[in-house]
Amino acid sequence: MNNLPLLETRDLHRVFKETGEDLEILKGVDFVLNEGEFVALTGSSGSGKSTFLNLIGLLDTPTSGEILFRGKNLQKLSSAEKDNYHRLHLGFVFQFHHLLSEFTAFENVCVPARIIGSSVAECRERAENLLETVGLKDRMKHLPRELSGGERQRVAVARALMNHPDILLADEPSGNLDEKNAVMLNELFSELNKKFKQTILVVTHDARLAACALRNVTMHYGKIVDGRGIV
Repeated sequence: MNNLPLLETRDLHRVFKETGEDLEILKGVDFVLNEGEFVALTGSSGSGKSTFLNLIGLLDTPTSGEILFRGKNLQKLSSAEKDNYHRLHLGFVFQFHHLLSEFTAFENVCVPARIIGSSVAECRERAENLLETVGLKDRMKHLPRELSGGERQRVAVARALMNHPDILLADEPSGNLDEKNAVMLNELFSELNKKFKQTILVVTHDARLAACALRNVTMHYGKIVDGRGIV
């Protein structure tokens, strides 16, 4: 039986060069994410949350430390293997939806699968199912400008799930939404985890979204504080 965590970071550091001086954003982050978990990462602005998420998603490179996916050190993967990790194992949702303005909701959701070479039939079935899951079955043919902010963000969630990712990474997904749409999005994340066993790691300032998570961790000055307050 494989008891390895789905994702793990060990002594993760990220240092930026600012006007000739070292700016240490992450100061040795140890973190474990198990399959099926829904974890909310909270903390004040500037604490390093988004930097941490970018490192896990290979959108940035750590200064030192290890990022392990199913026990494999991501820093030791080839460029092609890193691309596969990014495309096949992760789904991203950001504060802004980043939808393609000239594509319908359905076409936007299909994009990740078309990039990896999935057939048109596979894309159609998966995209339709996902849009129904996020409550947009009747909005598939609408362009982003014809959708509300909350609807656009739910399309972004469907797109992030298109390639059956092991981990859904979300960075302040409700940050640009009004209260009503934020609540709907929060409920969607909870449903994805409970009903579909989707592993989720979300960075958020939204206490309501954090409350939906099964586990809350806090980042404080570049380090993780766990639920018992131990750094």
